[in-house]
Amino acid sequence: MCNAVTDSDIRRAVADGVNHFSDLQARTGCSDCCGCCEQDARATLDKALSQIQVPLPITAMA
Repeated sequence: MCNAVTDSDIRRAVADGVNHFSDLQARTGCSDCCGCCEQDARATLDKALSQIQVPLPITAMA
């Protein structure tokens, strides 16, 4: 990816709470020049977001 942003950098940003492309751009600087890598960066972001495990709510047993 451009600006030396790797897929690992994107996954790490997601793990740190990034969940929107604009936040990813602000955090990493990816796809802020010519935009050639935007499609790949968005795909990597989407994949990383889909792999986040959301904890299920704990229900009280009565």
